[in-house]
Amino acid sequence: MKHLQWFPGHMTAATRMMEENLKAVDGVIIVLDARAPFSSVNRKLDGLFKDKKILYALNKCDLVESKDALSAIKKFREENKTAVAVCATDKRTVDALYGALLTLFKDKLARNKEKGIFKPMRVMVAGIPNTGKSTIINALSGGKKTQTGNKAGITRGKQWVRLHDLELLDTPGTMPPAFDDQQSALRLAYIGSMNDANIDFSDLAFELLKELREKYPELLKARYGIETGEPLEMMNAVCVRRGFLLRGGDYDYERCAAAVIDDFRKGRIGKIFLD
Repeated sequence: MKHLQWFPGHMTAATRMMEENLKAVDGVIIVLDARAPFSSVNRKLDGLFKDKKILYALNKCDLVESKDALSAIKKFREENKTAVAVCATDKRTVDALYGALLTLFKDKLARNKEKGIFKPMRVMVAGIPNTGKSTIINALSGGKKTQTGNKAGITRGKQWVRLHDLELLDTPGTMPPAFDDQQSALRLAYIGSMNDANIDFSDLAFELLKELREKYPELLKARYGIETGEPLEMMNAVCVRRGFLLRGGDYDYERCAAAVIDDFRKGRIGKIFLD
């Protein structure tokens, strides 16, 4: 598969906007995808926010097993980072996220209260595209306050959302300017954090099937009847099982690849942890 990279011009502007707003915020929520939490850490943002309190939110935790989410959180904590697992449609996890935010700022909130200052903490919400930043804000605020969508690049400008004790700043998703690790780049392509228009889905599906063959062969067997084989053989098996055939009986790899990627993204293959 060709080298993966996606850093359009608006991301440079988004990074600059975040830099300009750093002085106005007390901390940052960095939203990650629970299926690839370490791959979805943008090290450039980590460096940008190094002087701020940071809460890592592993979103879409319903798409992985609890043990995998807990293992990832443990690794973050071993690095002295605060992390929580959240699913924007699960009120219990959203409440836990809100509680973790208040805990993160409890000292400053207490000091402000002693001084008779009752102003909300201002928190920037950042991360790579399509991890669910806007969806998390909407869940925390109890309503549709920001624009959302199931593809990369929906949010282009900043949006402030007021809660009781917090003000949240939604920001556009930003990728690293370059990827040293192409395996991480592949995983971001799987989860939809890159622009699909720039990706060869057949190549991407081949790579995904290869990775799932190593890690989750039982899920491939349950979903597609695949037990083993090279990626092309597996794609052929999916085409036959799902009826992705062209006139003359040729395999329709384009439809097959799109279906495999969509099945993965929507959790139809099963709960999959990539990192």
